[in-house]
Amino acid sequence: MRDLLLEIGLEELPAQYVLRSEKQLAERVTTFLTDARIQFGAITVYSTPRRLAVLVKDVEEKQQDLTETLRGPAKKIAQDAEGNWSKAAAGFARGRGLSVDDLYFAEEKGVEYVFADRHETGQATSTLLPALEDVVRGMTFPKNMKWGTSSLRYMRPIRWLVALFGAEQIDFEIEGVKTGNVTRGHRFLSKGDVTIAEPALYAETLEREFVVASYEDRKARIEGQIAELASEQGWTVQLDASLLEEVTNLVEWPTALFGEFDASYLDLPEEVLITTMKEHQRYFPVYVGETLQHYFVTVRNGNADHLQNVAKGNEKVIRARLADAVFFYEEDQKTKIDEQLVRLDRIVFHEKLGTTGDKVRRVEQLAGTLAPLFDADAAKVARAGAIHKFDLVSQMVYEFTELQGVMGEKYALQQGEDEEVAAAIREHYMPRFAGDASPSTPTGAVLALADKLDSIAAFFGIGMIPSGSQDPFALRRQAQGVVQILADWKIALPLDKLLSQVVDSQLQAGLYDADKEQVKAQLKDFFMLRLKYRLQERQVRYDVIDAVLTTELAINRLDARADAVQSMLANDAKLLIEQLTRVVNIAKKGEAGTVDPTLFENTEENELHAAIETTLPETEQAVEVGDYHQAITSLRALEQPISAYFENTMVMSDVEAIRENRLREMKRLATTIESVADFSALVL
Repeated sequence: MRDLLLEIGLEELPAQYVLRSEKQLAERVTTFLTDARIQFGAITVYSTPRRLAVLVKDVEEKQQDLTETLRGPAKKIAQDAEGNWSKAAAGFARGRGLSVDDLYFAEEKGVEYVFADRHETGQATSTLLPALEDVVRGMTFPKNMKWGTSSLRYMRPIRWLVALFGAEQIDFEIEGVKTGNVTRGHRFLSKGDVTIAEPALYAETLEREFVVASYEDRKARIEGQIAELASEQGWTVQLDASLLEEVTNLVEWPTALFGEFDASYLDLPEEVLITTMKEHQRYFPVYVGETLQHYFVTVRNGNADHLQNVAKGNEKVIRARLADAVFFYEEDQKTKIDEQLVRLDRIVFHEKLGTTGDKVRRVEQLAGTLAPLFDADAAKVARAGAIHKFDLVSQMVYEFTELQGVMGEKYALQQGEDEEVAAAIREHYMPRFAGDASPSTPTGAVLALADKLDSIAAFFGIGMIPSGSQDPFALRRQAQGVVQILADWKIALPLDKLLSQVVDSQLQAGLYDADKEQVKAQLKDFFMLRLKYRLQERQVRYDVIDAVLTTELAINRLDARADAVQSMLANDAKLLIEQLTRVVNIAKKGEAGTVDPTLFENTEENELHAAIETTLPETEQAVEVGDYHQAITSLRALEQPISAYFENTMVMSDVEAIRENRLREMKRLATTIESVADFSALVL
């Protein structure tokens, strides 16, 4: 057994794509070895801004032998009446490297087929490994580029390739770059090209050339260095997870240091300071207790030489950034909200959907209709709806787009707006991402829901529907936000009715010209996927998801319905589900109407009717209050009466009056059953 090393050397990768590319390479190498029938041991992945690498331990020297039984055409196709082999049989043998002499007949499920046994002796692993070229070429990235005369589209240009099987080099070439055993160390600290003697020495060799090849090792070093700085200075340094990941993927040899800026800049809103440090400079903010300090921590891609000069350079950059922020902040405070609102009519939201000012007015109107659902103050909703986008024309938000909503809240408070109205300006963007909180105020929740629904429905109305990985207006994220808000605030209005209301209002306003029912159907399908994802994240069974999503889409009850059905499946419910499904299926043949007990012909019919009279009100009441556990418990009382009914009663009687009466009974019962779930979707 030997170790295998594959390294792709590149120009600096965007930090946000390093880890996912590392994972993809490992998965592709694993699939390659598995498909090639090459046994192997543990896999270790490496990545830095300039390289992606995989080290595979204990790779077998020889591919496993393959013995398989192949089934061909049926005997009646494989031979003619005289027993001669047909073209189909000969083609089957030839296509598998065999002759007709290797064919034989065997029976399978009562039919005779042609079979052949094929044995393939495993090849030497070293002869198969050059096919790793396809692994490298097959890598996919969110964004690609071409370079020079290259025909390959890749995240960044490939500069070197290392491919080793033990000490043996694996030969292939990609866009003029040949594989070898030579890698590169740190761009500035290394003395030049570096030879990898064998795969197991990969990380150790790079370490000597100032490259920490493991992401986890670099991350641990950064955390340790920052913790040491914080301890020495008496600080608390917030290690934001996403920023830590980004910084780790920006460096190959991390060295933490700190700098400072003038304390007068602390007069700026804390969000401005943190955004400037984290989003624009990749700095970690420094606190003492809960108080932000005029210091920052950063990580250098290099050693500890001349750190003072590096710190001064960073201080110079952030000083200029903060000076700009002070100017923007002071200038914004000179402008009244109403003056900024006028300027929204000069910003195009979308060429087919008008200006941002038009959108603000649509959201304001929609928010007014939604306010009662949240018991929100109508006056506050109206004011927040009218001004919720005003900060988009502020200089601060123009320069620091991450602060939209945040600065709106601060500026609104400075100009005397109500606290909840001001908070709604910030909260209407929530939830901003997966895991973010929903708005905490009724006004904010109403505005967030109205803004997201308006955008989603409007873009669907003009045919801008997300497809594949394409979602330029982040409609999936906004739809997930709609679902989260409705769930968190326990809003009873079903989602499909809410969507219908929004589309109707947009069509009435002449926002677009589209088939109303088609737009509504597309929106419902779009949101159904979001609801499925939500339930999948809660570990709900796939068939339970199908069962509960066929009923009215009241999100506030979706979780309770799914939990009740899943709990029912954990208890012996096979007979109940079968009987309820049978009722629903046969009810499809009838129409709703009044049941006449005088037409009953047997005891079981009377007993089922009596049980229905007792059970249905209980079930309907439980559904009304969202207690689906109780609804299913109530339906359990019908299990035996339904079973006895079907054993002794022919629903589809030859007598029309009796048949129609029985179908009305089934229809009445089916309507209540379907209000709980589609039990036919459950897999027993």
